[in-house]
Amino acid sequence: MLTRKAFLVQLAGGGWILAGCGGGGSDAGGPAPAPGPGPANACSSSNITANHGHVLVIPRADLDSTTPMSYGIQGSALHNHSVTFSAAQLAQLKAGQAVTVTSSISDGHNHDVGGPCT
Repeated sequence: MLTRKAFLVQLAGGGWILAGCGGGGSDAGGPAPAPGPGPANACSSSNITANHGHVLVIPRADLDSTTPMSYGIQGSALHNHSVTFSAAQLAQLKAGQAVTVTSSISDGHNHDVGGPCT
């Protein structure tokens, strides 16, 4: 059986993982537990406010992008949100700086997604 952590490691393929902290939310079954630490070559020190299972994965190659990049953060939640990082924000993440963006509205709410990639 593939664990959630193993799935995220495989999905990341050497990318950055921004996994939110557990807490609040309205999905059935209550708040999702915080994901375990990511692999050594990934970032897992971010925060997703009022999280209920959302996870953000940013492939390492995207940190060098010269155009904005958008990502879905569904994770184990019952709905998806999208977040967009500008090229400057991706460069900040690559440099280990904290960046926070606000997700799209879905299921009547949104999330602030952020943290450094260290």
